[in-house]
Amino acid sequence: MLDPKIIEDLSRHLSNAVPEGARVLKQDLERNFRAVLNGAFTRLDLVTREELEVQENLLARTRELLDGLAARVDELERRLRDRAE
Repeated sequence: MLDPKIIEDLSRHLSNAVPEGARVLKQDLERNFRAVLNGAFTRLDLVTREELEVQENLLARTRELLDGLAARVDELERRLRDRAE
């Protein structure tokens, strides 16, 4: 889930970019910007940095295990060939 503070900051920044004459609408604009940004980020199906790091670590451990198993299979196949000769 995306940090709500990021959406708050973005919506505030967007509303501050509105010309001074329209600043009367600032709170409404911030609310609308926030809703639009929340919807857009939700549709993007984003993950947090922490979730990404957890998956990277899991993938690295899985890769190590797979490499170890592949090496064991290679060794067993070599032994079988040596016995057959």
